[in-house]
Amino acid sequence: MEDFMSLKKQLCFAIYETSSEFTKLYAKVLQEFGLTYTQYLVLLALWEKDALTVKELGEKLNLGTGTLTPMISRMEVNGWLSKKRSTEDERRVYICLKSKAVNEKRAITESVSREIVTCNIQMEEYEQLMEQLTSLNLKLRNRRPDH
Repeated sequence: MEDFMSLKKQLCFAIYETSSEFTKLYAKVLQEFGLTYTQYLVLLALWEKDALTVKELGEKLNLGTGTLTPMISRMEVNGWLSKKRSTEDERRVYICLKSKAVNEKRAITESVSREIVTCNIQMEEYEQLMEQLTSLNLKLRNRRPDH
């Protein structure tokens, strides 16, 4: 029997490898739209609720402003997003979808869905994996700080 400390027995490595494969899968699909995987995540968040502040978007995606700000700027230049400064509080900047993002939503999501179908992941399996990963993520986030 393999030693528990071997690479192939490490959950962290299995998640790392799976994440890498998902990123490759998405990169292939998103390339035709000129999007990166992380930019796609930004669009997903804004398709759920448009006009989020940079802070709200960062919290939702677990991304810092150092990563988010240049990415938003690139997406703005490429016609996906716009920035709007709040009239009540000038420090607050809202990130909003432009018509390109709204109009391309269906094509992007259908392309992603078609690619995922090629992986032969059944809906029941997908839902179980989501439940297990969500639970694992919550356990990791809530671990005691002294360990």
